[in-house]
Amino acid sequence: MKLHELQPPAGSTHRKKIVGRGIGGHGGKTAGRGTKGQKARRQIPAGFEGGQLPLMQRVPKLKGFTNPFRVAYTPVNLDAITALGVDAVTPEVLVARGLARKNDLVKVLGRGSLDRAVSVAAHGFSSAARAAIEGAGGSVTVLDKPFAVRPPAAGNQHQNR
Repeated sequence: MKLHELQPPAGSTHRKKIVGRGIGGHGGKTAGRGTKGQKARRQIPAGFEGGQLPLMQRVPKLKGFTNPFRVAYTPVNLDAITALGVDAVTPEVLVARGLARKNDLVKVLGRGSLDRAVSVAAHGFSSAARAAIEGAGGSVTVLDKPFAVRPPAAGNQHQNR
């Protein structure tokens, strides 16, 4: 069955009621709308709430959401570590070579391969990167993050100052 083949069961749909064709028919004169009042008139604007400020004007218009607990890592792949040509890789070495910025959290990812033993110290490792480093005879050191509780993200926080 395809989407264009869907149809309701036979006899389950009703013909649309025709109203407003004179008092001889059953839907004549007020056409089922009662008498007078706003709902008996031609049209009510979409979203009109009887003079109350409509919902669409009440809700905030901010786009998106800033997660205050987001922790951002600077990714460094194995092929970049191989290209460095050093035996010990630390965040300080990466900053000196321009692969990371000062005070960045570094995470090593598994793209590329290693051809020699390298000791790598970083704040995070993917499982593929860890396996490749240890498989090449190197060592992995997970550094502590510089905070006990995740810091608020840079951006749009409400702070009393």
